[in-house]
Amino acid sequence: MLLIFSQGWIMPIFGATFDAAASGIVRNAYLPAYAAAILLMAMNLGEVVKGTLRQPFLVLIMLVVAASMLWSLAPDATLRRMIALYATTLGGIVIAARYRWSTLAEVIGASFLILAVASFVLAVGVPSIGKMQTLFPGAWRGVWVEKNGLGGMMAMGFGVCAAAGLLNPRRAWLWYGAAILTLLLVVMSTSKTSLVSLVLGAGGLAFVWIVRRGAASAVAATWAAVFGALLFAGFLIVASDVFLGLLGKDATLTGRTKIWAAVWRQIQERPWTGYGYSAVWDDKSGWGPLAWITKEAGFKASHAHNAWFEQWLGMGYPGLVAWALFYLQTMGAAIVAVFREKGAYLALPFLIIYSLTTLTESFAVSYNDMRWMIFVALAVKLALPDRDQG
Repeated sequence: MLLIFSQGWIMPIFGATFDAAASGIVRNAYLPAYAAAILLMAMNLGEVVKGTLRQPFLVLIMLVVAASMLWSLAPDATLRRMIALYATTLGGIVIAARYRWSTLAEVIGASFLILAVASFVLAVGVPSIGKMQTLFPGAWRGVWVEKNGLGGMMAMGFGVCAAAGLLNPRRAWLWYGAAILTLLLVVMSTSKTSLVSLVLGAGGLAFVWIVRRGAASAVAATWAAVFGALLFAGFLIVASDVFLGLLGKDATLTGRTKIWAAVWRQIQERPWTGYGYSAVWDDKSGWGPLAWITKEAGFKASHAHNAWFEQWLGMGYPGLVAWALFYLQTMGAAIVAVFREKGAYLALPFLIIYSLTTLTESFAVSYNDMRWMIFVALAVKLALPDRDQG
């Protein structure tokens, strides 16, 4: 399931210019993952139900998605993508219900390792596919369409693989080696944003390790983390231009602020309901919100480039609030787990990177997406104790 939802197979098979969203072939390729999720649910029904009931805000999100068909610009598209979202979300729930933390880390880590090896082989062996050719020539993109796809996924993979090593000492050599490979791929992607995310995720992993050394180290690490966060926030406020320069971005964040301004204006037109789950970005009517966003931004965007705006645009206040509550519940559980549960090695670094990425990308509450599946898995697993087998 994870590999199918990674979408890392689309570009090598169909090419970088292929419109995957409009392809029935690609949509049908996800069906085995949906079937696997249903099968695993049947095999672990009790734990799946228990995990779902312990995440009421996740259930609320799914209900709002379904309700949005009533006001969607394209009810048929919303229905189709709702089914895909439900299957993706179910995939996260079932792997959380089925596996212990140590096994879950290896299951997710194995997917990242396969993607990392495939990306390395393509970049070195078939550079016409594995490297950028027109924009940013020479930058590695691996199995994804562009370099930021590789960088972002491998930044997440670094934290997962390092956590797998800490949770499985007998195979630590394998997972630390995988973490080094993901780090190499982030560097070769030349994605500075991904590198910063990786460093912050590594900081989160180090924080968990220090806290779990004992009470004194936990207190010291907590104060250091609070001070560091305040210092970083102050740096962003006082010297945001310097920070953007380090990331290689301009003041518009490569056009994202133009998209945000245009999206915000469309949100104001229907703040309570939005326009329907995943119904905006394929609208070809010429008079809908996409047309106005395109006109104001000066180019056609494929999403809001912000997970929070995306929920508000599609599902109005109900969707935004449901997502915010689910996110806050998950982050709160992860922070508590740092002091109580070894699973924090896996959860906290991933959630740090995920949180940062939601500010500039829109893959929260997203269908056929490996990152959303992992987020759901971690959220549910944080609410479930380890089983005796897995």
